[in-house]
Amino acid sequence: MTIGKQTVAVIDYGMGNLHSVASALSHVAPEQNVVVTSDPAVVAAADRVVFPGVGAIRDCMAEIKRLGFDKLLREQIATGKPVLGICVGMQALMDHSEENGGVDCIGILSGKVRFFGENHTDSTGAHLKVPHMGWNQVHHNDHPLWVGIEQDSRFYFVHSFYILADDASQVAATCDYGVQFHAALTRGNLFAVQFHPEKSHTAGLQLLKNFLHWDGRN
Repeated sequence: MTIGKQTVAVIDYGMGNLHSVASALSHVAPEQNVVVTSDPAVVAAADRVVFPGVGAIRDCMAEIKRLGFDKLLREQIATGKPVLGICVGMQALMDHSEENGGVDCIGILSGKVRFFGENHTDSTGAHLKVPHMGWNQVHHNDHPLWVGIEQDSRFYFVHSFYILADDASQVAATCDYGVQFHAALTRGNLFAVQFHPEKSHTAGLQLLKNFLHWDGRN
């Protein structure tokens, strides 16, 4: 666990509800300095990094690469500082997405981002709306970011594409929406979630609080 005043950099590449994320972070850890920034120097100087995102992956990846944030993220993860990816920020960390006809992503985590499909159904054949929007149970492992969060707690999702990671050891949580997908992944000091913790009330705020006091170790 960490102590003292620290700086949390929320990466701004023009894609994401950054005010909501930053407000939630400040709420759970008012003693920490939360900065929304597109300045690589500010990100590099921060004690921990949040990588959010919403919208189409093609547009997100275009801005990430234009700004050099793909290289920046690799460098920041390599330092050992805690890094949290959220929603499309998580998807951008994967190898490839089926969205927009197929888009290569950053490739820090190995796996694919797949489309639920136009005619998505559950195991009984009942129709499921796409995008997957609303509250769903998350089944998690014993990673430090789940401390104080009950098993199968509900988190808020908004997505039409889901992640299947290649490495089962990196799966930190799963969720079922007609298909079981990976709702959270981790590798070393990197943790990424498909849901929106900033919109997930008590459980989501607890996860953000855990992240802001996490030392980056499993």
